[in-house]
This record gives sequence, C-alpha cells and structure tokens, in this order.
Amino acid sequence: MAKLERTIYAPWDELTEAISSGILKGSISSSDEGCSVFTEGGARCSVQVFERYSFLGNNRVSMTVTLFQAEGGPIHLSAITAGGSQAIFIKINTFGEEAFLNKLREVLDEFS
Repeated sequence: MAKLERTIYAPWDELTEAISSGILKGSISSSDEGCSVFTEGGARCSVQVFERYSFLGNNRVSMTVTLFQAEGGPIHLSAITAGGSQAIFIKINTFGEEAFLNKLREVLDEFS
C-alpha cells in the first residue's frame, strides 16, 4: 500500500477531469473501474477506482482516489494504491504501487 493526501484549492470539475484524464493517459493499461459521487447539503464526496498493469511487479495495481469538499472550501484528497506485491504473507515489491501514485502526483502538481 502507498498513500498520498493533499489539500487542493481548485475548481471541483477541473480537478476531477484532470485526475481522470491524467491517470488514463499515463499508462496504456490504465482503466477507470468506477466512480461514486455523493452530495449532502453543501458537501460532496467522490470515490474513484483506477487500475493498471505493473510491468515491474508483473501484476495489476489499483488506486482509489477520494475527494471531499465541504461548502465550497478546499478539496481534500486521499489516494491509496494496493495490489502491487507478489508475496503471499508480506509485501516485497511495492514499486508498481509507488509508480501509480507518482502519476497522480504529477497531475496534482499542476494545481500547486
């Protein structure tokens, strides 16, 4: 597992589009596995799952990106990757997870 958390000051729609397109264009094997969006009062939350093949790990890696915004405030992002290990009992190879998360970091750096 690898994890990234940030607070971002950007328009919601612009950020969500940049994340989706950046991740999907970042690897030929990237896919959008699904998304849920919830709104309540002035708050909104989005949970999106991406997946891609990791050549280094010789397996598939998933990344869940959660965005939360309350009443027009900043957007809080949490991204967690999983599935990048080949071991049975311990994780010995997390290169694929970190590489996937680094692609998201590149997208988010455009909003810094």
